[in-house]
Amino acid sequence: MSLLLLQLFNGLSLSSILLLIALGLAITFGLMNVINMAHGEFIMIGAYMAYMVQQLFQKWLPASAFGWYFVVSLGVAFVVAFVIGWLLETLLIRFLYGRPLDSLLATWGVSLVLQQVARSIFGAPNVAVQAPAWLEGGLHLTADLILPYKRIFIIALVALCIVAIYVYMYRTAGGRRMRAVMQNRSMAACLGISTRRVDAQSFAFGSAMAGIAGCALTLVGPIGPTIGTYYIVDAFMVVVLGGIGKLVGTVAGALGIGVFNTALEYTTSATIGKVLVFTLIIAFLQWKPLGLVTMRSRSLD
Repeated sequence: MSLLLLQLFNGLSLSSILLLIALGLAITFGLMNVINMAHGEFIMIGAYMAYMVQQLFQKWLPASAFGWYFVVSLGVAFVVAFVIGWLLETLLIRFLYGRPLDSLLATWGVSLVLQQVARSIFGAPNVAVQAPAWLEGGLHLTADLILPYKRIFIIALVALCIVAIYVYMYRTAGGRRMRAVMQNRSMAACLGISTRRVDAQSFAFGSAMAGIAGCALTLVGPIGPTIGTYYIVDAFMVVVLGGIGKLVGTVAGALGIGVFNTALEYTTSATIGKVLVFTLIIAFLQWKPLGLVTMRSRSLD
């Protein structure tokens, strides 16, 4: 029973990481239909922001304040990724709307440029981020079942992000404008909504969520210039499986992929488990090509 609960917790932990990465991609892909291959590099930006904040705390602040560096790095990662995402949308993405193949190639080129910039600044080898003392250890439920505090913190962070996104999209004027543009862009523009501004804000917000995901990934293992490439395919799978433009579908897709991936890897191997997950997703999309949750609007009828 302890082993079963541990595997379930590992699946939930993997689901939370995938969900945190896919949240921003779901907003960008669902709103603007832009295939952003540079989304993984915003994960890298958030991870390196955590590394830089850690170095600054170690160099300039007393040791007693080191435990707060990770909380500060979450805010720094959000702001820096938001600003870079806004600049990318303003300088490049806005000229590629309605051209999905061009946007794919352009953002892939941007991802290569950002990876090389990271290598030039931080070096090619991976670097490690030391977790604060209050995240070390684990929760001892039984003698054989120990839940790491790092994983629990990531799950709590993802839950907080989901609540924040839900409140923004369904309880604020900015969120209503975003959903209006997502459901029917032409009608929203006729009603006076600046679709260009909504696009820029949404792309920047999605990039900022990727920055937070990168900051959280520093608790899992070392980081490097190519850390985002390991998760971008799984993030796209979550978005497509869940249904484009629906927050509930993204949550369900991440939970399903994470749990099934952990269970199949445990019973078989890492490679075979990944292949089986891909096969199940392809079979499911043959049955429901629009994903788990479908957005209903007049523009889709």
